[in-house]
Amino acid sequence: MDFIKLATMEQLLHFTHDHTLSLVHLQPASHDSENSDEEEEKEEGEEDDFVAEEKHVGKCKMCKEGIYSFHMSYYECKDCDDDYSLHKFCAEMPKTLQNHPSHDFHPYHNLTLSKGFFWIYSSDEWACSVCNLMRKNIFNYMCSICEINMDIICATMSQQKMDHPSHPHQLQRMSKELVSHCSACGEKHQGTFYQCTTCLWYSIHLDCALLPAKLLIQQHTDATFTHSHPLTLAYSFPEVDQKAKYNPRCRVCKKYFDCYLWLYKCDKCQYYAHINCATSKTEPFMSIFLHPGGGKTYKNFKDDDYPNLLHCPFPDESYNLLRHYFIKNKKEFITMIKEEEHGGEMLNHFSHQHPLILLDTHARQTSVLGNKSIVLHDPMKKIQVLCDACLKPITEMPYYKCSEISSCGFVLHEWCARLPSKIQDHPGHPEHVLVLVSKNPQRLMGLFFCYNCCLYGNSFAYGCAECEYYVDINCAFLPKEITHEAHPGHLLSRINASSADLSKKLCNSCRCYLEDCNIAFHCPSCDFYLDTECALLLPGMMRHKFDKHPFSLRYNPVENHSSDYFCEICEENFNPELWFYHCSSTCAQSMHPACAPLILECEQHVYAKYGRGVFEFVNVKFGGTVEIKGLHPHRLSFLQGIQSHGLCKVCTEELQYDMIFKCLECDEYALHCFCVYYSDNYVFN
Repeated sequence: MDFIKLATMEQLLHFTHDHTLSLVHLQPASHDSENSDEEEEKEEGEEDDFVAEEKHVGKCKMCKEGIYSFHMSYYECKDCDDDYSLHKFCAEMPKTLQNHPSHDFHPYHNLTLSKGFFWIYSSDEWACSVCNLMRKNIFNYMCSICEINMDIICATMSQQKMDHPSHPHQLQRMSKELVSHCSACGEKHQGTFYQCTTCLWYSIHLDCALLPAKLLIQQHTDATFTHSHPLTLAYSFPEVDQKAKYNPRCRVCKKYFDCYLWLYKCDKCQYYAHINCATSKTEPFMSIFLHPGGGKTYKNFKDDDYPNLLHCPFPDESYNLLRHYFIKNKKEFITMIKEEEHGGEMLNHFSHQHPLILLDTHARQTSVLGNKSIVLHDPMKKIQVLCDACLKPITEMPYYKCSEISSCGFVLHEWCARLPSKIQDHPGHPEHVLVLVSKNPQRLMGLFFCYNCCLYGNSFAYGCAECEYYVDINCAFLPKEITHEAHPGHLLSRINASSADLSKKLCNSCRCYLEDCNIAFHCPSCDFYLDTECALLLPGMMRHKFDKHPFSLRYNPVENHSSDYFCEICEENFNPELWFYHCSSTCAQSMHPACAPLILECEQHVYAKYGRGVFEFVNVKFGGTVEIKGLHPHRLSFLQGIQSHGLCKVCTEELQYDMIFKCLECDEYALHCFCVYYSDNYVFN
């Protein structure tokens, strides 16, 4: 607690000093920002840039212990240049103790105040007969007859009380130093405790009692952790308040809070820290600064050892794993295409019935394009151009487009057109060679389940038909190591999540269990995990037509944002402890990662119901029709289910948020995609 000195006219002539001592009263300073006129008058946006360290007056010359604000008053000499101060209770102790409460251990003789001692051990140290602690150069009460010493600390114990704002009752100093759990921090301490004589379970260590009401975390952690606002000491974090804030975790150690223990919190944004984490400068806390939103980081690898290391997240939606490898490993990545298949700018690709033309800025394409202009993906203008291989946006040239410009919209990234036809020794299926296919021939609409990211897709894939094992083309080239901005400086190694003991481990992005995925990335030095979809499918920047500003991927609550977080797309509140996209400009809009992709077919009915880290159908291209013989007379369109589609005609469950088939002629007949699998009599195109 900070405090204010109030001078009074009370004087004391004390035998320990030549000058008159003046009584000074200490009044704790108010830190109630809610009732402070000064806080209310601050201009919006004005920041507190400095918080003073907690100070104490000095040490008492009689007991050599500190004088703190909770002592309420003390004596000091106004005439000495050197600080000379005494606790009020020390200064007012009589020279002789007779029938004193602290004299119960030796009621036969009077005890005399002295600086003498018995039982010298070494260097003028002596043992107190009450607490058995070694003392040096402090006053004591002694019985010269029995050669007994009682230090002045034990003699004044009954007067050493504390009125602390954390508790409604007065706290009494405990008579002996001990090892006990502190009710403030929950940790075991050794030393001086203050206990409530009414609530015997409540006791706090002196160190916690002296914690400042406000602090800047960088001043107390050697700048290992930083936050732009002062943190305020709170004496509890009620469960109902934690639930309202989605059970936030400490920004230092990433552990949850006990509702009865003290913490430091920011009044301007959702920043919380355990009191030990916010004030520790010791080595154990220096080993946990690698959590997202933490402090300084130290690299555990050399760049020269990893020249092609993938740094995540990708800059934007247009960048993906295939593009990264195409740029870094162009010679090894490009398939050997025969001259007759690749004549200049024309390409005969196995996945398409028409020749493809390479579109760039060359004028000689005019003969093919005619009067048609080259179109690129632009969500701000509702123009969608997605690669038919990876289903990622095409935002720049060159890229391949079907030469039948007027009748066919088939397009491929340059790197997707040059994929190798086979890959060997894939970490998820090393037993067999995986072959490149444009669609899964064994499933309706070419759908397959990717055994790496655990998402459904109908794009290009690498598969083993014998084992029905498929991975999308991005997951086919998973690196052994990556780095991620959310956990900077440390390598994240690829692990087989299905075989590792990860039954209780959560992805640090979406907080989903890793046992639900097959491949994940793990920092061996820390308890940090990312599933593949959060690590590789969430770009660092996203553009959306609902806002003219770009949205940045955030890993922690935003500074200067104390209100609840609200997704602008699905209009639901969300937990800012999970990753999200946020516009840092004046509009300050936010959205779920699963709501962020602009999928034009279903932009008003996005998937955020189950809290996955990415849009569930990010690898699915909707469209096309299917004829189901024996179930419905009309062809059915492949769509994403929305609320207005109602219930499935087969299983009677809701269609919203699922892949469905719907009759556009009847407008009332729809069923789940997987319910169609119950019928063996279907044809599709």
